[in-house]
Amino acid sequence: MSQSLSQLWIHIIFSTKNRFPFLDQSIQKRMHGYIKEICQKQKCYLHAIGGIEDHIHLLVSLHKNISLSKLIEEIKKSSSKWIKTVKYSNSTNNQFTWQAGYAAFSVSQSSLEATRSYIENQVAHHRKQNFQEELRKFLNSYGVTYKEEYLWD
Repeated sequence: MSQSLSQLWIHIIFSTKNRFPFLDQSIQKRMHGYIKEICQKQKCYLHAIGGIEDHIHLLVSLHKNISLSKLIEEIKKSSSKWIKTVKYSNSTNNQFTWQAGYAAFSVSQSSLEATRSYIENQVAHHRKQNFQEELRKFLNSYGVTYKEEYLWD
């Protein structure tokens, strides 16, 4: 084949350090917009973004020339620097940091709309289930082996 072609849809989840509720409603929309810009600079397309005060979900189509870990590193690094420069209602934003790890799951073409809807409706979803329960559910449904004591550092 004379050219490289790919279509990789990834559902990415990561949280603030110690799940501290840094991302109140006064900053979420701006943070989401900034993350969209980061993805565009990396030639990745952000199809959906959502979350609540302590974590975030992304649905991204990964560009063929960037690794998943590099994209997440850039998102976390750049957004952490950015939020420390922004004035908003959470006076502790200068202490903002993301948790070290992340979860990422492949999404099939047939599941795109369901995944997009799930991500965009995080507020309603988390009235019934907290972040820890949600992440365990994803890990178990994808058959990911994990040690509980390392999930929440």
